[in-house]
Amino acid sequence: MHEKFTKSEAEWKEQLDALEFKVLRKKGTERAGTHDNFPKEPGTFMCKGCGAPLFEQSAKFESGTGWPSFFQPIEPEAVEEHDDRSFFMRRTEVVCARCDGHLGHVFPDGPQPTGLRYCMNGVALSFEPESD
Repeated sequence: MHEKFTKSEAEWKEQLDALEFKVLRKKGTERAGTHDNFPKEPGTFMCKGCGAPLFEQSAKFESGTGWPSFFQPIEPEAVEEHDDRSFFMRRTEVVCARCDGHLGHVFPDGPQPTGLRYCMNGVALSFEPESD
């Protein structure tokens, strides 16, 4: 389990650019197709807010939605899920378990082995290649 930490709004604004702040701290969404250009080599997708490891490259798949999609997090405790009833919809929000940064949503229409699609905002993630 990741130890929680918090920052003031001013500290987050200093660390993150405007779009990163909008997505991670204000539960915004980036435009589809703007951040699905991550490397294809083995590695780990990390939270842009706190650096916590969230998803492995091996769990990434092409969903056709325009957002990076994964069928499972690196470990169940890496993310937390919350009921989201905004915009007259019912969805499951996914946040970083360490910093509570908004990452995206999870849907039950993904591939096996989980059948889940973690549809993430690419701007909320950074990529760390696997070291040799």
